[in-house]
Amino acid sequence: MAEPAADLTPEQLEEKKKIAEERERRKAEKAAKQAAKKAKKAGGGQQQQQPSVEAIIEKINFLSVDDAPKATFGDYEIIRSVSQSGRKWTDVSKVDASLDGQEVWLRGRIHSSRSKGNSCFLVLRQQVATIQAAMFKGGDVTKEMIKFSASIPKESVVDILGKVVTADVKSCTQSDCEISVSHIYCVSRAAQQLPFQLEDASRSEEEIVASEAAAAADESGKTGSYVRVNQDTRLDNRILDLRVPANHAIMRIKSAVCMYYREALMRHGFLEIQSPKIISAASESGAHVFKLDYFDRPAFLAQSPQFYKQMAISSDLDRVFEIAPVFRAETSRTHRHLTEFIGLDMEMTIKEHYFEVLDVLEDTLIHVFHSIVTNFAEDLKVISQQFPFKPFDYDLPPKRNPRVTYPEGIAMLREAGVEIGDYDDLNTEKERLLGKLVKEKYGSDFYILHMFPAEIRPFYTMPHHENEKYSTAYDIFMRGEEICSGAQRIHDPQLLVEKAEKFGLDPDTIKDYIDGFRLGSFPHGGGGIGLERVVMLFLGLNNVKKVSMFPRDPDRLTP
Repeated sequence: MAEPAADLTPEQLEEKKKIAEERERRKAEKAAKQAAKKAKKAGGGQQQQQPSVEAIIEKINFLSVDDAPKATFGDYEIIRSVSQSGRKWTDVSKVDASLDGQEVWLRGRIHSSRSKGNSCFLVLRQQVATIQAAMFKGGDVTKEMIKFSASIPKESVVDILGKVVTADVKSCTQSDCEISVSHIYCVSRAAQQLPFQLEDASRSEEEIVASEAAAAADESGKTGSYVRVNQDTRLDNRILDLRVPANHAIMRIKSAVCMYYREALMRHGFLEIQSPKIISAASESGAHVFKLDYFDRPAFLAQSPQFYKQMAISSDLDRVFEIAPVFRAETSRTHRHLTEFIGLDMEMTIKEHYFEVLDVLEDTLIHVFHSIVTNFAEDLKVISQQFPFKPFDYDLPPKRNPRVTYPEGIAMLREAGVEIGDYDDLNTEKERLLGKLVKEKYGSDFYILHMFPAEIRPFYTMPHHENEKYSTAYDIFMRGEEICSGAQRIHDPQLLVEKAEKFGLDPDTIKDYIDGFRLGSFPHGGGGIGLERVVMLFLGLNNVKKVSMFPRDPDRLTP
């Protein structure tokens, strides 16, 4: 007699249920085998038609993660956190010949595939790491499994179970081994037709130009040229474009710049702050702000955290920095302008001279550069393969990088044949030329230009003590392009009001900002750095959009 259900524990009831389900499954398998034998016998031994790949896929759709090992291939059901299989996963980048003979679970994308007869070769990609996965008919690897594997579209996500085998595979990052596949499951299928092929998007401009030249020289017309994926196509399909190894590495470098910037300033005793991005008055000028309707009141997106950095100093926070978005409603359509970018801002009290700020800024940026060179050599190599660039030259401590006054810079340009006034602003062409001249004279791609004319700097910039036509403002340059602007700020409220009015600003619209200085303020200065420009110029890239994950400019609001 069966034990009464009331006497069983919940665990025993669950075990009993599993036993019953297993019994029913075996019965069903037995019945299916018997039916198959009868069908074969009824067919008189005639040759059975091979099922299509579509029929195979339909037959195995869909496996749960737990059921997958019972079948050697198939599509998963949607993974929706139903259970955990307990599998031990291995990153593709961690697989090498030292694991020879070991069985591993891998998850990645189908980067490429080729099949012939009874074999199939896949390249599995996880981030920038790739490994070859091979399968040959025999044992658990059936003809149907090979057909299924070959039918999976590129960029689909798959799980692979197999043994590591030593091999020489120069086309993959994991070049001393491959995976002998025993099981393969599709996690997520990509579309059959992609906007572009990653192989095309990963080629260098030099490779494309060389292929075009070869095609043009071939009178038979048999030589084809590589496909060039233009920038708009890339940005319209940025998710796919970011999978390109070089772009992936650029994002890692960009993240590292923020990390090392934060690290350096914290060593200097700085506090990280978060300032408002919806503000009541333009922080720089009224011409280049995005206007908002803030509950029936006018408001703006912040052009910089300038006012709030200075208010933090007036609050005795002493040294502050921020990493946050900055918005500029500029119609500039250049290689270095965005309407939204990430600002690396800092502000600090000074005792006597704005050079105290320059010392911190220089030390911080040199720490960023040197840390990337030291710790991201592999990413730099990946980027240079698609976007070749010359190493960025700079001087390490205790040597200081060049500091050039604005009058000295003007003199250098005039010596080079440029006609320019004492107080004229520098356009992009003149900036680049001055950067070239500084490099020739000092051997550095990194320099500081200071003592700018007062009339071309913001109203809150402290005038220079020797000549009020100049100021304590400075720019920092990389490869002849500006990446940082800053200055000692005016901390006297009366002088601040006078300067605001001179620049056409109504002091009443920035009353809270000015009132902070009426409570007493330490002398202070700071600067704002454009993250995307730093990365672009360090890597020698030709457009800042290559560095922005989803760039915004006057013509682009999506994706």
